[in-house]
Amino acid sequence: MGEQATAESYPAMVDRCSRCDLLLLWRRAGEQPDAIALGEFLMNRIQFCARISAACAAIFVSSSVQLYAAQILITDDEAKLPPPKGAIALENRGITRGPRIEFVSGNEPVHSPTHLQVKFVSFGGAKIDAESVRVTYLRIPNVDLTLRLKPFVHPTGIDMPDAQLPAGDHTVRVDLKDSDGRAASTMFVLKVTP
Repeated sequence: MGEQATAESYPAMVDRCSRCDLLLLWRRAGEQPDAIALGEFLMNRIQFCARISAACAAIFVSSSVQLYAAQILITDDEAKLPPPKGAIALENRGITRGPRIEFVSGNEPVHSPTHLQVKFVSFGGAKIDAESVRVTYLRIPNVDLTLRLKPFVHPTGIDMPDAQLPAGDHTVRVDLKDSDGRAASTMFVLKVTP
């Protein structure tokens, strides 16, 4: 049987199995198969296989769409909050061996959804502590974006392929620490055009 199965083509095996199933059903019922009954049986089997194939395709397509759907970074309601007044102080003054945060996406206006990329650089053999990364949307009151970005945060940076945010200028602050406890903080503005 094993030799025959390997030498036989897949369509031939399916055809042989279908005929065997049909003959077994009729033998159990004590009837002889006729052309009409054989045709009905095969049509039912084809329709069943078509339904299974369609269901599998629908599940695959729906799961693919969900995987690549844009992720909301900033909501419309959050964008309507008033921006902070005056200058915003940063804590990284002077020469330090602490980590560095670089906004890779650039300062050019973008359309939403956009690819948000932030790079983390560590020095002196230290590693970036991904759990220490905090991302804040600077508004009154401030909006913590850390949980929304958590799936996209890695020790090398933040990589969010489809960040959804409303049109406007959005000031974001990123804070983190390295494995030696040295802190870094930076701000950047996401300029989104309609």
